[in-house]
Amino acid sequence: MLKTIVNAAAAAAVAMTIGHAQDETPPSLTPDQERVAKRLIEQGLEDDTAWDVLTSLTTEIGPRLPGSDAEARARDWGVQKLKNLGFRNVRIETFELPYWSRVVEEARIISPFPQALTITALGQSPSTPEGGVTGAVVRFETLLDLEASDADLTDKIIFVDEGMARTQDGSGYGVAVQKRSRAAAIAAERGALGVLIRSVGTSSHRHPHTGGSVRGGASLAPAPAAALSNSDADQLARALQLSKQPVQVSLNIQSEFRQGAISGNVIGEIPGKTDEIVVVGGHLDSWDLGTGAIDDGAGVAIITAAAKLVGDLRGKPTRTIRVIMWGAEETGLHGARAYAEAHMDELDKHVFASESDFGAGRIWQFQSGFGDGAVAKAKVFQRILRPLAIGPGDNKAFGGPDVTPLRMAGVPVAGLRQSGWDYFDLHHTPDDTLDKVDPEALQQNVAAWAATIYLASEMEGDFGRLPPKEDAE
Repeated sequence: MLKTIVNAAAAAAVAMTIGHAQDETPPSLTPDQERVAKRLIEQGLEDDTAWDVLTSLTTEIGPRLPGSDAEARARDWGVQKLKNLGFRNVRIETFELPYWSRVVEEARIISPFPQALTITALGQSPSTPEGGVTGAVVRFETLLDLEASDADLTDKIIFVDEGMARTQDGSGYGVAVQKRSRAAAIAAERGALGVLIRSVGTSSHRHPHTGGSVRGGASLAPAPAAALSNSDADQLARALQLSKQPVQVSLNIQSEFRQGAISGNVIGEIPGKTDEIVVVGGHLDSWDLGTGAIDDGAGVAIITAAAKLVGDLRGKPTRTIRVIMWGAEETGLHGARAYAEAHMDELDKHVFASESDFGAGRIWQFQSGFGDGAVAKAKVFQRILRPLAIGPGDNKAFGGPDVTPLRMAGVPVAGLRQSGWDYFDLHHTPDDTLDKVDPEALQQNVAAWAATIYLASEMEGDFGRLPPKEDAE
């Protein structure tokens, strides 16, 4: 799908290689732009809109599984919220997707040490036979060990015990998350009954972390897959170490699949003087274990509140500011892909894109992803944000998951990187709830985003174009 989008974008704009900032001179802001950006930061640090929006979303709607009735209510909520806050051209752009939900998730050590294990089914996991399966557990310390093994796994239950490193930037996730999809595929290929993984998370609480396993639903036929809480992964590993016989575990996962479910992106705008577009947003859906406060209700609230501050300024912004509450991110970036496809003909007008999707921790770095000839402009953002204890980053910004199709089509991006020290204690768990959000940290985010959105809308000249890339899938 994205190959078509990229080709269209490439025809509309010349692809340029990312340059180096050392040969560029940062542009100057006008005295008025300087004053307004600083004032937006001051206002953001005192603004309660994000907290109010987040409280409303997590309380009035709660969990928002992609394609569910709850996600549909969240879209209606988003439309009303954006209208009430003064956004224009508010609408829902719908799309279809496969729907998955958990029905039953149970695991027990049957012998030699009978006891329950705390698990959660991974997204898109198929069901076991009704009543579950029972098999001997085969443990692998890492995914690499599983991939390299030639052991007979027929009718066994695979246990991948690989842990995740705690890091500020969340880089440990990229390594640990690979087992979430790969292990289920290997299990199916090699005749295993199912797979258990140590949760892709850093919490020591007895909360397993869910997340997608294999995209696309039951047609891909992965093995039934579930995540153990870190505590239960420790327990199962100890049982295997102490037992003098095979450890037998029962696993019962029952899930529902349905094709043709409806999701959608909620969009609101602050119309500008030109046809250029600045896209910012967060994803509206969430997993169903918590209330989606951290992932990604906070992002939705931060962007909405920050854009409102810019919209409250006198007069129109130079560029149109488009706020998107993306749908169905958790099960495969469905909303991001649908948006890029629907707006293919205007992607050349998208001059800046970014998403807030890493919780509600304080922002500690501004990272750009600008094209050749525009990299030095990042220094302007970095200078304005420095009083918020936000340091400079490089020009390798990711931009956010839902920005991926835009970035691949050549749209320049930015990343306001939040502290993730405790993010993966909460991410995709029952602990993803409003009480984990620090209101002052939320305000720091709003302040930083308000200034960023304003500069993206007003800075003279564009931010270059990135070399378009084809979809890897």
